[in-house]
Amino acid sequence: MKRFGFSTLMLWAGLLFIYLPMLILVIYSFNGSKLVTVWGGWSVKWYVGLLDNTQLMSSVGRSLEIALYTAVAAVALGTLAAFVLTRIPRFKGRTVFGGMVTAPLVMPEVITGLSLLLLFVAMAQLIGWPQERGIVTIWIAHTTFCSAYVAIVVSARLRELDLSIEEAAMDLGARPWKVFLLITIPMIAPSLAAGGMMSFALSLDDLVLASFVSGPGSTTLPMEVFSAVRLGVKPEINAVASLILLTVSLFTFFAWFFTRQAEERRKRAVQQAMDTMAEEAAGSSWKPAQAA
Repeated sequence: MKRFGFSTLMLWAGLLFIYLPMLILVIYSFNGSKLVTVWGGWSVKWYVGLLDNTQLMSSVGRSLEIALYTAVAAVALGTLAAFVLTRIPRFKGRTVFGGMVTAPLVMPEVITGLSLLLLFVAMAQLIGWPQERGIVTIWIAHTTFCSAYVAIVVSARLRELDLSIEEAAMDLGARPWKVFLLITIPMIAPSLAAGGMMSFALSLDDLVLASFVSGPGSTTLPMEVFSAVRLGVKPEINAVASLILLTVSLFTFFAWFFTRQAEERRKRAVQQAMDTMAEEAAGSSWKPAQAA
């Protein structure tokens, strides 16, 4: 009989600590009472009522839009930064560049948000852009913050790759950009997906940076929820939070599924290539022996 040890106990305690509040939130999103702490029976009226709450739904759509743009931009910039840090061992200012890439990880978000706010104000005075703070400024702030996470994740993957595959492709005449697109990118696809999902979640969850660089008409969902919670948690907030949990869970599942399928196809292709090379080598060694 398998013993129920301390490690298993702590694992289940940690899982309950993380996921039990989410489960309670989803259950109370079906509460028919207007009071969140009082159970009034099962009902879906708060989900139906979201269609009439245009302010809340517009903030949800705005947050999802910014999160999507941030994930794409952060993956692109973070991958380039990771490639420079791992594949170019020596260049002038490498230490400074590495420190600037990882600085958002250790810098308080209040300092980052205030710095970006002062930057946007100075740029508006000097070049007239941005004329007003909104989705673009929030997107820039979130991209600056999330690119550091992507760079760390992709750097770890790039350091584990076998460079002989890329070197073999270049020896066969492939240009560096073609090697990067056709060989390096598929091999680091899982880390790119992980960085993209992390950036999406961080952008969707951010409150501090958005509070500094947002303007009128650009309220995100965390800002809307934070302002509403001051007067008490409304049932609509539970409903929209449950929908976001469902959306993020589905997005994560499909990203994991397609990434796993791509990785399995790549492994099968590599195995088939190795088998073909082994058969050709065995055939070439057999022919001279037969001729002799």
